[in-house]
Amino acid sequence: MSAASGDSALGIVLVYPELLGLYGDRGNALTLIHRARARGIDAELHAVSAEETIPEHGDVYLIGGGEDAPMLLAGNLLAKNDHLATAVTSGRPCLAVCAGFQLLSRTYTGPDGCTHDGLGLIDATCGRLGGARAVGEVVLEPTISAWETVTGFENHQGDARLGTGVLPLGRVVAGVGNGYDDTEGALSGSIVATYLHGPVLARNPAIADHLLAAATGDTLAPLAEIEVTRLRDERLAAASSSHARRHRS
Repeated sequence: MSAASGDSALGIVLVYPELLGLYGDRGNALTLIHRARARGIDAELHAVSAEETIPEHGDVYLIGGGEDAPMLLAGNLLAKNDHLATAVTSGRPCLAVCAGFQLLSRTYTGPDGCTHDGLGLIDATCGRLGGARAVGEVVLEPTISAWETVTGFENHQGDARLGTGVLPLGRVVAGVGNGYDDTEGALSGSIVATYLHGPVLARNPAIADHLLAAATGDTLAPLAEIEVTRLRDERLAAASSSHARRHRS
């Protein structure tokens, strides 16, 4: 199933989509497959249910958002199967969104105030935001300067304190993000972690291509798509309008 293991197709592994698939996060997998195939790279989706074993020879791993009870179940399952940890620590790229971000952290706090162990793949601790839930459009100035402005939609009560050596995905221009230091998300080794839905890769093709390049080991040819440009322009305008309204109120 893995180009890295000698098979022809790039293996895109979607982890527990029935538990961790809120807000269209499955679209991140479809975006990767589309952008790979548009460049002549064969790619296949491997959606791994909670009853199945996560393969350790995928090429890209995707972990989405989930509600509290499914997230705890997913965390228990991941703790019993070290294949994801093995793949990520060996350098396979991974996108972790919202609950996925928390599950890969050192610890995360549930709505009951209890602290749970994460997989420890990201040196970060995820607690709870004080006050209102973070909901709305987000704009980031990306840490990786070659990327365009990052956009997404957040809907979370979690926060994130990054450890030494872990970079944020970007600096918050509009929205809440991690809840500390005007940052959002995390870049840690082969992991891109974020609270942003959208799906985030459909809205930010540079991040999708970053993951594909890491998986293939190749420099990817540019791929410009008018639909993506229109989507980005629309969402950036919506975020700017929402940000302006909040500051006027």
